[in-house]
Amino acid sequence: MDSLDRNAPLPPPALAPRQLGRVNWLGLWTLIAKEIRRFLKVYFQTIIAPVVTTMLFLAIFVLAIGRASVQVAGVPFREFLAPGLIMMAMTQNAFANTSSSLIISKVQGNIVDVLMPPLSPLEQTLAFALGGVARGLVVGVAVALVMAAFVHLAPAHPLFILYHAVMASLMLSLLGMVGGIWADKFDHMAAVTNFIVTPLSFLSGTFYTVDRLPEGFRLFALANPFFYMIDGFRFGFIDHADGSLALGALVVAAVDVGLALLAYWMFKAGYKLKA
Repeated sequence: MDSLDRNAPLPPPALAPRQLGRVNWLGLWTLIAKEIRRFLKVYFQTIIAPVVTTMLFLAIFVLAIGRASVQVAGVPFREFLAPGLIMMAMTQNAFANTSSSLIISKVQGNIVDVLMPPLSPLEQTLAFALGGVARGLVVGVAVALVMAAFVHLAPAHPLFILYHAVMASLMLSLLGMVGGIWADKFDHMAAVTNFIVTPLSFLSGTFYTVDRLPEGFRLFALANPFFYMIDGFRFGFIDHADGSLALGALVVAAVDVGLALLAYWMFKAGYKLKA
């Protein structure tokens, strides 16, 4: 009996709880990578399609009103238009990435796969936001490369371009998160797109200079945070701005901080995420 006891296999050693530290870097990077791979896997829909759509916008506006003699803000119309179209493509896709990811996870019921791992609300917010920013920047670079074959794009202030590209993509990525968490079905998400994102994008000076607007409409444009991200981004290319660059940079940063705090609170409170 003793020999049998001595030959019995030893029980496995008790596993100590894994120490994650202040930040779960592995989990954070895994969620970011998951969001990036999600849009790269369907690149024809998420990258190529926005490039084609943006080039169609460019062709239509240039053919309609963009003759070679037409100048806006001291540059040919197509050079004025191009940065706004690039920014519009970036922001729309940053918004689409986070909003679609969250609403699809909620509708399919697999949002629990994000909520159960040892990720803090801050890490969840940061991961989804950076995934949206990544898609926005990838689409922006792709659009700019294709557009450069038809439009003269000469960066005059690269830091302004980089700052507004990142901060604008972050703004719409966070807005997509807030909308995706708030929405209970795809109709709700479509309402956010149709009644908030699209109007603010089209009324932000993407296709025109706000200096030509009547005073009332110009004041409305100056109250639109989308105007400042496009105005600063365009300044980086053509060295002309319709508004205050310092104020614009502060407005974009302030909106980003406000949306980040709202998204963080939604994850922390489990708002429409936990039964």
